[in-house]
Amino acid sequence: MKLKEIVCEILELDEDEVTETSLFNEDHGADSLRAIEILASLEKEFGVVIDQSEMARMVNLKGVREVVGEAAGW
Repeated sequence: MKLKEIVCEILELDEDEVTETSLFNEDHGADSLRAIEILASLEKEFGVVIDQSEMARMVNLKGVREVVGEAAGW
């Protein structure tokens, strides 16, 4: 799944370290700069525009999938 690949690449984690609900910041030490990198990479990969206010929901894979899905109309 491309979403998880992008997130894991930016966070420098193996895919088996990240679950649907593990928190990027608390569980994986991601800072706000990494969150912005994830946002930019997802926008580029999926051809969508995501409002920065949505970053508050993008704390784990489940949230990222929901935000990108809404932006992409999945």
